[in-house]
Amino acid sequence: MKSIRKSTALFEPFAMGTIPLTNRFVMAPMTRSRANEKGAVPNDLMAAYYEQRASAGLIITEATQISKQGMGYARTPGIFTKAQIEGWKKITQKVHAQGSKIFLQLWHVGRVSSAQVNGLQPIAPSPIIAKDTNVYIFDGAPNGDATFIPVEQPKAMTTDDIQQVIQEFKYGAKNAIEAGFDGVEIHGANGYLIDQFLRSNTNHRNDQYGGSKENRLRFLIEVTQAVVKAIGAEKTGIRLSPFIKFKDMDDPEIMDTIMLAASALNDIEVAYLHLCEADWDDAPNIPIAFREALRQRFKHTIIATGNKTPQTGNDLIQQNLVDLIGFGRAFISNPDFPERVKVGARMNQITDTHTLFGGGGAKGYTDYPKLP
Repeated sequence: MKSIRKSTALFEPFAMGTIPLTNRFVMAPMTRSRANEKGAVPNDLMAAYYEQRASAGLIITEATQISKQGMGYARTPGIFTKAQIEGWKKITQKVHAQGSKIFLQLWHVGRVSSAQVNGLQPIAPSPIIAKDTNVYIFDGAPNGDATFIPVEQPKAMTTDDIQQVIQEFKYGAKNAIEAGFDGVEIHGANGYLIDQFLRSNTNHRNDQYGGSKENRLRFLIEVTQAVVKAIGAEKTGIRLSPFIKFKDMDDPEIMDTIMLAASALNDIEVAYLHLCEADWDDAPNIPIAFREALRQRFKHTIIATGNKTPQTGNDLIQQNLVDLIGFGRAFISNPDFPERVKVGARMNQITDTHTLFGGGGAKGYTDYPKLP
């Protein structure tokens, strides 16, 4: 990867509302499944992993379930017990000691789950199973690999279920602040519960949470309002994925819905809107017209993540289309990714994909070298 010394936007400090960041690199949330299987508790290995990568101006943690019901994959961490809070405290302390800021991503998977993962039938806006969608468990497969299993039929959430989950997001946010996080990111992307409410193909409800775009937005807005009331708008971010269709989530109305959401979230004055964009090699380019329209509707910080090089990230910042750039896989194998970009150093490559989700413990997790 070539040096980008001539274009330095990524290395500039940035004020994300009231939160100062040392640079505009964001370590994007990535599920790695290294939490303790018993109790979904963050551990010392995870603390070492995040500490290694704290040269990012902002770290957004891996998705973290707000309840046992919200869990969809094995060995993912939670934020709903005292032991989990204490585990996360070790991580926030180490990251802060390196000068970075860290937000916890709050997660409920909705229909993307199985009783083999958490012992519970999945819940969703409507009882529609996600086609061709898998989750994973660890059952002694060779090399410690995850075993992928199909999701199960969800049950439709009652109004009481909806209110319960809103409260779980609220208490997850409060627990995150107790654990020392600078804020939280509400996961409204990638086909999980909030995204399931947003989309017409997964939300067939005929009450106040379904039907019109405005009604399908209601769950997202009520979750956001509850979190903001609990910890403050300046500590609350939202992640959305308008261009992603996997997990059987292709909705022809999603772009209009996202624009309505952006206006509503702007009015709530959340700290940021995080766009999860496609990250495969031949991913479609995001139209500039979309970015310009979003900037008009949302006046606070915008983060873009997905298939970005440092140079394309710089260009988007300099065009005032986004403020921060998220990098995912680059941070997996390059714990000092910003420094490598700055000096034009060679990048480490991911050497073993078996280690991405749980397999190998420290291998492929904390053993990638930094620059000498």
